[in-house]
Amino acid sequence: MTRRPLYHRRPHFSVLRQFYRLVLLLCAAWVVGFALYLVDVATVSPPNPMPRADGIVALTGGDDRVSAGLALLAQHDAPRLLISGAGRGTYLGDFTSDDVSAATRYAGDITLGHMAGTTYGNALEAADWAHTYHLRTLIIVTADYHMPRAMLEMHRHLPGIRLIPAPVRPPAMNDLFSLPTIRLLSSEYTKYLVVRLGLRRVAVIFIKMD
Repeated sequence: MTRRPLYHRRPHFSVLRQFYRLVLLLCAAWVVGFALYLVDVATVSPPNPMPRADGIVALTGGDDRVSAGLALLAQHDAPRLLISGAGRGTYLGDFTSDDVSAATRYAGDITLGHMAGTTYGNALEAADWAHTYHLRTLIIVTADYHMPRAMLEMHRHLPGIRLIPAPVRPPAMNDLFSLPTIRLLSSEYTKYLVVRLGLRRVAVIFIKMD
């Protein structure tokens, strides 16, 4: 039986080696980027003092976000507040049980956005609201780990509008290196990369883009 010369296999092995190298390179890039993302999340804080703005956008997903938005409204850092992603059939009282006095006093200045179900939807909802009231400066309130992706989506749909991040630290971030928190952060960082690379429409097949 005649053995096939080795040089017939070399192109195949060469392609495999290049593929493995590419995978390792991508994994290394992800790890380095994730480490930088962790540093950013651990050190980010809202500006002090908070600049005056035309409106506040609080993204739902955690009770602290709405409370922080209401606090900014009560401090007169902006005259209007949008609670984005409230969902259909919800009311202001569903989000403000611990802030009843502030919610009641400023109810006329608060808009509940019922359409958004994702960060992408939050950006569309904020854009419609900002254009309706002719707002030029917005304070964006969301969790610190969610802020990079939220700001990316907001900038894309609110060109020409100044955006001021006001990150909120949720309880989950108190133990940054616990396994559940690392899982949450790694998932969020991956979603951020998907949006950054413009792959959101493709990625929704494999990833839940909330």
